[in-house]
Amino acid sequence: MRNTHPEHLDEAKQHIVQNVETVAELRARSEENVGRHQRTIERVTGALGRPRSLYFIVGFVIVWAVGNHFLLSVGQTPFDPPPFFWLQGLIALAALLMTTMVLTTQNRVTKHAEQRSHLDLQINLLAEQKTAKLISLIEELRRDMPTVRDRVDPVAEVMKEAIDPHAVMTAMQETMESPGGDANESAPPPPAARRE
Repeated sequence: MRNTHPEHLDEAKQHIVQNVETVAELRARSEENVGRHQRTIERVTGALGRPRSLYFIVGFVIVWAVGNHFLLSVGQTPFDPPPFFWLQGLIALAALLMTTMVLTTQNRVTKHAEQRSHLDLQINLLAEQKTAKLISLIEELRRDMPTVRDRVDPVAEVMKEAIDPHAVMTAMQETMESPGGDANESAPPPPAARRE
């Protein structure tokens, strides 16, 4: 069984806590810029997205229709006789308002998703550069060690060069714009996409 030192565990826990705190701080900072109207719309959208809202709407429509039919059956003038033009107008207005609120909420969610995607891209590019540097250092160490046979590893030679994001984007655009190109196909970048 491997001996794990407590100081290494404490250091790992500190890294985890620091990462969680950083993400929470980024989230809190983005929430600070949200206006009062946006928060209100998001609260209403959240409330409308619950099952009880569906039950309320269905119950309201049933009470409206039954109430008008009851008034008609007892010889009174219904407030919205069939085919319920007022109810149709209310439903159309409610649908317009709900759609606008959902779109308003979705715009902010999309903006957050784009920011997270951009952050992921930056981290992935940095990780790829670090990996390429590590491979380069290992290959250099292998060549310098007298006990290890010096040989050329073509895969390591290609992998030690960091990928050029501009070349990858250009290759992706050319693939998608070419006839028969599929945007969903994910092929490894060509050797030309590596940085020289």
